[in-house]
Amino acid sequence: MFNRMLSALGIGGPSVDTVLDSPHAVPGQAITGQVRVQGGSSDTEIGQVALSLVVGHQAEFFRLVVQEGVRVPANQLVSIPFQLTLPWETPITAVGGMQLPGVNVGVRTELTIAGAPDKGDLDPILVGPLPSQNKVLDAFGQLGFTFRGTEIEAGRQELAFFPPAQYAGGVSEVELTFVASADELYVVLEADKRGGGFSSGDTTGQMRISHQEAQVTDWASAITGWLTQVAGRGQLNPAFGHQPAGFGNQGYDHDGHGQRRGPGMGGMMAAGAAGVVGGMVLGGVAGEFFDDED
Repeated sequence: MFNRMLSALGIGGPSVDTVLDSPHAVPGQAITGQVRVQGGSSDTEIGQVALSLVVGHQAEFFRLVVQEGVRVPANQLVSIPFQLTLPWETPITAVGGMQLPGVNVGVRTELTIAGAPDKGDLDPILVGPLPSQNKVLDAFGQLGFTFRGTEIEAGRQELAFFPPAQYAGGVSEVELTFVASADELYVVLEADKRGGGFSSGDTTGQMRISHQEAQVTDWASAITGWLTQVAGRGQLNPAFGHQPAGFGNQGYDHDGHGQRRGPGMGGMMAAGAAGVVGGMVLGGVAGEFFDDED
């Protein structure tokens, strides 16, 4: 929520206050609320009221025009309801209702008056994982992965983990990427191996699955099987296991060449994150981020 005077109009101009019904949502779900414009000392014509979804503090990845041609009488309050549906590729910023450090998403309000746009502050929102995504994250917690951080790279959110101790000699890091749509979920795992003939980020497993199937999949077994092969072999079969329980593998170039991960937000930068996620441990501190689901 923010409340600020429109600088372009100076003292006596209207003020705007965006109120969210709830800051909590998941990808594909709508954020609702009202844009409240309080009239100033004279009538004002607003050409356009728009809302943007912003990651970090700069990168806009979705924009919605709420209303055009709004007249705000002097000293009167005009409330404009809105419904903003989060894109499926919106980054996850909270798990179990707790903020993940290092990644932020917010709603920014913009009013255009006399052709001049005026952007307001950000109203932060907490974007949780889809139930299907949460099942995968829960398995990472059960297996003892250590959450290292998160970043947005090439329009994708990557969640980075240190592997369980028994795999640490062969794998230095595992990155998890979700690519979701209304019906399906792509789960992409990327392993950085230690030593051997593989360079950093050269081994990738991926699974395409419906959201319904994802919620009944034994992810702990699927991830364990994939990681065991990655850590224990110099050469990988092009595919192993049976869908939906196993991941297919392929060579992967760390800069993104050789594999298409699907549509995304695009053009965004991100900072690293640090913290505790679920049953995962960072810096020797145990956390309770992930709730077990039956």
